[in-house]
Amino acid sequence: MQNIDNYKFAGKKAIVRVDFNVPLDENGNITDDTRIRGALPTLKKILADGGALIIMSHMGKPKGKVNPKMSLKQIVPAVSAALGVDVQFAEDCAKAADQAAALQPGQVLLLENLRFYPEEEGKPVGIDKEDPNYDAAKKEMKERQKEFAKTLASYADCYVNDAFGTAHRRHASTAVIADYFDADNKMLGYLMEKEVNAVNNILNNIKRPFTAIMGGSKVSTKIGIIENLMEKVDNLILCGGMTYTFAKAMGGKIGQSICEDDKLDLALDIIKKAKEKGVNLVLGSDCIAADAFSNDANTQVCPANAIPDGWEGLDAGPETRKAFAEAILPAKTILWNGPAGVFEFDNFTGGSRAIADAIVEATANGAFSLVGGGDSVACINKFGLADKVSYVSTGGGALLEAIEGKVLPGVAAIEGK
Repeated sequence: MQNIDNYKFAGKKAIVRVDFNVPLDENGNITDDTRIRGALPTLKKILADGGALIIMSHMGKPKGKVNPKMSLKQIVPAVSAALGVDVQFAEDCAKAADQAAALQPGQVLLLENLRFYPEEEGKPVGIDKEDPNYDAAKKEMKERQKEFAKTLASYADCYVNDAFGTAHRRHASTAVIADYFDADNKMLGYLMEKEVNAVNNILNNIKRPFTAIMGGSKVSTKIGIIENLMEKVDNLILCGGMTYTFAKAMGGKIGQSICEDDKLDLALDIIKKAKEKGVNLVLGSDCIAADAFSNDANTQVCPANAIPDGWEGLDAGPETRKAFAEAILPAKTILWNGPAGVFEFDNFTGGSRAIADAIVEATANGAFSLVGGGDSVACINKFGLADKVSYVSTGGGALLEAIEGKVLPGVAAIEGK
């Protein structure tokens, strides 16, 4: 597999898939430029080597239609400032051949939102899955997707994928395009390399004890990950809203707390599997309950399985936080995905902060710690501790699928698997 450090970009045009799906305010101003900053090492390496740069990305979910509110034209000034180069813009990503051909070494062209074309995602438009013609429409769209990817590939001499956040999708720009470059002219960018290595450390290079913390509101969205981790971890902390599904499954009273009533058997099955596999399963024993879903609600500490009617658990309680720390502090490999409470409310950040503090301490003592998933990343950033853990993933859904053990099309397309 080609390596970006060894590749000679001088005199070549590189088309790079990045994730510039940055949040914008109502005036089109970027409110968080983390994703742009994350791609800079790769983009600057190509320019420093004397290459020309064609940048492509999606923004939002325009569903195959042009939407000015999701135009990448809005971020041209920010990308220009970040790179220190006046970035040119292609108004139509599929009709940029002339602009790409005219690029000189050191110059940069940003393509318009790839998802303005339905071919990028490769899903049939305007037809229902139940429609008898759906399979034919799907087949036709796959052919159109190949042509779209071939057009994008024709702009450049080499392809770099640095968009881990979309690596779990077989889109034209994240996987299909790689088919039009030989193995010596396609590679992962620095951000992708770091993400892939971080996941590999968590799943295949485990130093024990291994503690995983899974939070969030629903067991159902994490079941594949939980089952895969059950084969690997020593300690599994399940926290956040899913706490109350487990509490109810074991006969507890949870008041108005969030609960997946159709997943009670699943919760009991997870408890049983953990016992069978010798995994130390850590569940909340107490909680901070509130009389309303509000930062200003009245609160009380109560057992997670004995919450009064009219009250709901919004954060982990003091005893639970101690149990979390006991499972995290001795660990040498740590994965954190999902908060322990409604961290968006300042009065309910304590459980998540206890997890973050324990991870930071364990990391300082030599553990490898990976924090990933939107809410966990928001947590660690809110607490100002992102630089105190080993790695903060930008991946979101891609990270979760990788941890679940799934092959990521965007990575496989480069690695030739």
